[in-house]
Amino acid sequence: MNKKSILFVCLGNICRSPSAEAVMKALVKEKGLQSQYYIDSAGITGFHAGEPADSRMKQHALRRNYHLTSSSRPVDPKIDFEEFDYIIGMDDQNIRDLNNLAKTDQDRSKISKMTDYCTRFVHDSVPDPYYGGASGFELVLDLLEDACEGLINKLENE
Repeated sequence: MNKKSILFVCLGNICRSPSAEAVMKALVKEKGLQSQYYIDSAGITGFHAGEPADSRMKQHALRRNYHLTSSSRPVDPKIDFEEFDYIIGMDDQNIRDLNNLAKTDQDRSKISKMTDYCTRFVHDSVPDPYYGGASGFELVLDLLEDACEGLINKLENE
């Protein structure tokens, strides 16, 4: 069986996308589906390449038992559009940037926005918490939990 491969993308790959990766991995494991998924995250920019997730994001995630263990990396359009079935951006700018990186209509068909999968929250994006306070990090996790549940339900019912 082929694994469903998902790449979560935000600007720098230190807050939102590594959190989405951790939340999705935890939910997939909780449902006993880990053998069916390959999950990763990346950033539009390589500014934080090789760095761990933001320490504030890690602290908030840990309170919910999510472990942010990935290192930041930039999107590699030559590899990522080939390797991943779903490339999910956190906000409209991420979506525009991903569409600019895409080379073909098939590449573009893999792109969607994280909040498209929300079922409880009505937000048009996952806001970047980097310059805000604690409530921003908590909102990110709330949105990601909702969206990851919705994404799993969508993928499991296809």
